[in-house]
Amino acid sequence: MAAPHGPDTGRPPTRADRAMVTSPHTLASGAGVDVLRRGGSAVDAMIAVNAVLCVVYPHMAGLGGDGFWLIADPDGEVAGLNASGPAAQAATRDYYRERGHTDEIPVRGPLAAVTVPGAVDGWRLAHERYGRLPWSELFDDAVHYARHGAPVGRSLADWLVDDLAMLTAQETTARIFAPNGRAAVRGERLRQAELARTFETLAADGARKGFYEGDLARRFCAALEPGGSPLRSGDFAEYQAHWEEPLSTDYRGHTVYQLPPNTQGFTALQIINLVEGYDVGAWGDDTPDYYHHLAEVVKLAFSDRDEWLTDKHWVDIPLTELLSKRYADQRRQLVRSDRSMVMEEVEPGLKFRAGADRRSPAGDTCAFSVADADGMVVSAIQSIYHDFGCAVVAGDTGVIPQNRGSFFSLDDRHVNTMEPGKRTFHTLIPGLAFRDGRPWLAYGSMGGEGQPQTGIALLTRLIDFGYDVQQAIEAPRWLMGRTWGETDRDLSLEGRISDETVRDLKRRGQPVQMLPDWDDNVGHAQAIRLDPDNGFLESGADPRGDGAAIGF
Repeated sequence: MAAPHGPDTGRPPTRADRAMVTSPHTLASGAGVDVLRRGGSAVDAMIAVNAVLCVVYPHMAGLGGDGFWLIADPDGEVAGLNASGPAAQAATRDYYRERGHTDEIPVRGPLAAVTVPGAVDGWRLAHERYGRLPWSELFDDAVHYARHGAPVGRSLADWLVDDLAMLTAQETTARIFAPNGRAAVRGERLRQAELARTFETLAADGARKGFYEGDLARRFCAALEPGGSPLRSGDFAEYQAHWEEPLSTDYRGHTVYQLPPNTQGFTALQIINLVEGYDVGAWGDDTPDYYHHLAEVVKLAFSDRDEWLTDKHWVDIPLTELLSKRYADQRRQLVRSDRSMVMEEVEPGLKFRAGADRRSPAGDTCAFSVADADGMVVSAIQSIYHDFGCAVVAGDTGVIPQNRGSFFSLDDRHVNTMEPGKRTFHTLIPGLAFRDGRPWLAYGSMGGEGQPQTGIALLTRLIDFGYDVQQAIEAPRWLMGRTWGETDRDLSLEGRISDETVRDLKRRGQPVQMLPDWDDNVGHAQAIRLDPDNGFLESGADPRGDGAAIGF
């Protein structure tokens, strides 16, 4: 049911009876719909969507990155899939110290290529369990757009301008993304012939032989090794994605699922627990109380996240206590309605050890969701971390390696210190919510620190305010933390938030920074809701991105 007072830009939600796809790029959504119409499952469609995103959104997604999935099957069972790659066996702290890096791993270049790309093996694992169409038929659109070219969208065009100096500094990226020494403009055709050949190999030979155990892995690593990357073909051959038991919490009669560490999924659930103690509906949207309290609970949850989040196989993270309602009740007492806490001074409720620094994650990502006619609902998210990842292309593969491993710490005492075979702290969090034991919402967003904040914005606006999905996505958003390229931790607000609300937040001491009316920093959100009132699938796509929600 649409909220009479919700935001209305004239863009209605997409409603359909049988199936739905939503992603941050229209061509990717279209590829997913085509797979569904040919009899594919939601998982088949998700692979096709992700493959096209690797071509048309190369600044945010790619074969060289990681992915995470939440899958609700037609029986209502939820499975989690962790397709994030570990650090190479040669990736020791001494390896980087010997190369002159004592504080941090480089963010760009081959030395930033620390971890195995995990996304492709996640596709394999999901397809083996839930796929219906042959593997080889899922990549036709990705091959076509890579070989013949895809139109440059708004987001890619903007990032090509911002990153032009970085891209032209490397021959491998310059010849693909700036062949004439200039940034492509919106609507120009971008061809990636080498990436097309890689997709053809992947389609013909499968994920293991085609990507992890064959010639492509050897060429990928051989191209990066002279520049210092510790990745070797043996790291690829040993890697496998794995299934995970999701975490969950309840919010006003809804069960919300997230993935366990190494993702920040428990942080998203902590925020939900903290918010549940407030009468959010009484505040109303676009009010000082709404933005103030949500910013404050984010500070509390992030303090625990930064203290604990890493690969759960290396640290015994106290998830049961962190996610208990009792713990949320205790932590909520620190929030004052009249005064802002200073984010850097917020102490974690449970301590890990001395020496942990508070690095702030940033990154660009693609979130996408599919619901099929048989009742399967999937939420997934994929990323190469920073815009254009390591900012190099691995030889003649056409693949950009992610720089996710650059977020490891070189501090021996840090919870997220680098170790061979360890997975790093991840911001990627797909979301699923159930109502009455059945899937109700698949959702997600790009945006590093903003992902759990956009998640709670969607949930409160859908559940507490009664918005439809498109209204919930379009409503003005905030970001508590570092925006892209900034060093200060501000409360960034989209310009459509009222002047009265902004003045009140400043009076309470919030470090307000104003953004444009519509801003990429607050993420590209996607969502599909299974509307219990009429049985339709209701979806929306974020006007901050280039996407579309398409159903039939």
